[in-house]
Amino acid sequence: MTVTDHSQELLNVAAQAAADKLAHDIIAFDVSEVLSITDAFLIASAANDRQVRAIAEEIEDQLREQLDIKPVRREGEREGRWILLDYLDIVVHVQHSEERSFYSLDRLWKDCPEVPLPADAVATRNRPENAVTDAAGNAVSGLPEDES
Repeated sequence: MTVTDHSQELLNVAAQAAADKLAHDIIAFDVSEVLSITDAFLIASAANDRQVRAIAEEIEDQLREQLDIKPVRREGEREGRWILLDYLDIVVHVQHSEERSFYSLDRLWKDCPEVPLPADAVATRNRPENAVTDAAGNAVSGLPEDES
């Protein structure tokens, strides 16, 4: 079994939304062979709690606007360190960089096939953790204030 076309569409929208909010290290794994509860995991990271929340909100907004779908479960909003969005067909993990390093979901699921994502999402694997965002998590130009 592989990721369905519907799941791929969800992943593409979610990954692009995360990339637009400057998430880094966006990756998706096809877990359909080892889990019966979902087709794929999408994992994205952010350098701070505010950005974790902004990325998760943008993913929710874009999936609702483009595909008219809402998560059946959302966890971790209060802490903002690891937000899980469960769409049944896919599960999105938006993690603070420290949580991502500690829990190492990438290593846990490394034996599962990687799912292709939009070019903007793939490019985030080289994005620095300190990419500059405004209060809403939007990308802004220039250097961080302490580097100006």
